[in-house]
Amino acid sequence: MIEYVVSSNIDDRVLTRAARTLENGGLVALPTDTSWSLVCSLRSPAGLKKLRALSGERDERHFTLLCSDISQFGELCSMDNSRFRLIRRLSPGPYVFILKTLLGTEKALDIRRRETGVRIPDHPVPLALLKTLQHPLYSITAKKSMQEEAGLITAADDDETELPPIPEEDLFEGGWELDGINGLDLVLDDGEERERVFSTILDISGEDVKLIRQGAGAWPV
Repeated sequence: MIEYVVSSNIDDRVLTRAARTLENGGLVALPTDTSWSLVCSLRSPAGLKKLRALSGERDERHFTLLCSDISQFGELCSMDNSRFRLIRRLSPGPYVFILKTLLGTEKALDIRRRETGVRIPDHPVPLALLKTLQHPLYSITAKKSMQEEAGLITAADDDETELPPIPEEDLFEGGWELDGINGLDLVLDDGEERERVFSTILDISGEDVKLIRQGAGAWPV
């Protein structure tokens, strides 16, 4: 199901319907400042299970928490002043930051790693939905290989230290193209084609900043 929205004036009824879909374990596709993302509610085990099955990835670096502001990071992850300043300088924008989770957070997030990726997208649609939902979204990049006719998705190698770029031809431009993704309940389409680009991933969980994947965000800056 596609809901067409105007980014500068999103209908509250559509946002409420999308939030209810997520709370009930559904999956929603939405535009970001890079490519299209598929999201579920952080508080929905059923939604996260669907997102994992759709992704086919064992390595949870492929999953990102979309947040509305840095304060939501602080509820889940460990940050000192230097990390806070870096995130504030580059957010909102096309950057994913890998941070160490707070004690016990990995259980709350249902993840097996002590780190998680977080991001504040620079796009009004996900920010409006986050404001309505009032908690983070778990997200993955929407890819054409997820469509039913593309067949089974091969899981990634957990031992890889770097994430390879997503092939441009595997990314979507228009919201209508997401038809055929199994288990997708709703597409929030602002009618604008997205650039087929991905985010830059920076691992700031250790002493030094490590570039995991070069994407739309410049690094170093």
